Amino acid sequence: MPRLVVAAPSSGSGKTTVATGLMAAFAERGLAVSPHKAGPDYIDPGYHALATGRPGRNLDAFMCGPELVAPLFAHGAAGCDLAVVEGVMGLYDGAAGRGELASTAQVAKLLRAPVVLVVDASSQSRSVAALVHGFASFDPQVRLGGVILNKVGSDRHEAMLREALEEAGMPVLGVLRRAPQVAAPSRHLGLVPVAERRADAVAAVSALAEQVRAGCDLDALMALARTAPVLACEPWSPASALGGVWGSAAGPAPQTPHPASPAFEARGSGGGAPGSGAAPVVAVAGGAAFTFSYAEHAELLQAAGAEVVTFDPLRDEALPEGTSGLVIGGGFPEVYAPELSANEPLRAAVAAFAAQGGPVAAECAGLLYLARSLDGKPMCGVLDADARMSERLTLGYREAVAVSDSALAPAGTRLRGHEFHRTVIEPGAGAAPAWGFTHPERRVEGFVQQGVHASYLHTHWAAEPSVARRFVEAAAKRP
Repeated sequence: MPRLVVAAPSSGSGKTTVATGLMAAFAERGLAVSPHKAGPDYIDPGYHALATGRPGRNLDAFMCGPELVAPLFAHGAAGCDLAVVEGVMGLYDGAAGRGELASTAQVAKLLRAPVVLVVDASSQSRSVAALVHGFASFDPQVRLGGVILNKVGSDRHEAMLREALEEAGMPVLGVLRRAPQVAAPSRHLGLVPVAERRADAVAAVSALAEQVRAGCDLDALMALARTAPVLACEPWSPASALGGVWGSAAGPAPQTPHPASPAFEARGSGGGAPGSGAAPVVAVAGGAAFTFSYAEHAELLQAAGAEVVTFDPLRDEALPEGTSGLVIGGGFPEVYAPELSANEPLRAAVAAFAAQGGPVAAECAGLLYLARSLDGKPMCGVLDADARMSERLTLGYREAVAVSDSALAPAGTRLRGHEFHRTVIEPGAGAAPAWGFTHPERRVEGFVQQGVHASYLHTHWAAEPSVARRFVEAAAKRP
């Protein structure tokens, strides 16, 4: 599998611009491009999916463990001609206080992939050689194959940069000039997701492809990607991860595209009509307000025997027919609080489903949606709590243990996850909390009541597939 890791000295250097542009440019050549993102980010994979038509997948060595990075990569890249991995933060930045864990450098080493360093050259000339030399020599196991210079100001500026890097023996694989017209809009948690600006996002990705095609040596980049050695690992499989439970005799579950992928909209649930078979129907919230999900979650639910059906809480006034389980992931309900509140029929349906003991898995945005109110707007009222926007950003990896038995996990289950929100909910935990955080701080958080498990913590179920199996088993018990 030819593969590249796109990294940078620091955040804000242009990794997403270059990685997404490369994906789109190679896809326009007719290649099947597999998009990946190091770390827990949900938003960038949406742009990757738009660029390639395939689900954007995350490779997170903290949440899933280093041992799963290569298998998950091989699973997502199966059948493709090229894989592009966008890094996280600076090349050597990872989980705080954990050395290289979850860094782009660690992912590159686990994948045995060459690295392309994207350098913001807007305020330097010959110093770029010293910067690149430092990144190339810091860890000899990281193979830096070349540099793409971003935000170059002029022909003269480019000539000085090229001369310095030639002296350092580092190939220049691309030069991009300043192009504000292709910048994606941002807000309190980063880029605006694709699902909220579909037409503009399509135009932006097309402009990125054009910019990268004009400024980068695609043939040289492909040649570098082909230098990656054979990756000796068994691809991850949702059915195998579940130990052959439920419908494993039929083989691995079909890949479910990321909600931002055009293929996702075309396929919907990936199965027949809702309720058409014996499989329990698990309804997964989607649409503009709920865009945060990992592709492997739907795959695990399917492999565990569920029929996965998406619905949009902004538009749909009822849960999908035959709903036996409800998954409400992350997103931006705070942006759409008035519209979510105005959909009273669906709010009532969710509240009734929860009151009847239906299994509900809610993460972050889902937690807010289940609250009594969000910024003063009535929500589903499942939880005796109120949520509001905050000035403080909560961001970071967490180590957690399940405090209460739930539809997701028995008490004592240990998982790693991450928090990423600028809201608060009061109280922060119910009588039966969902998680007890053990690192980096000790506190309880979230709510478990009847079949509901609601928490700010984002988790990756590939790290603990029994979560999906337990949830589907709970859904299957519904009448």
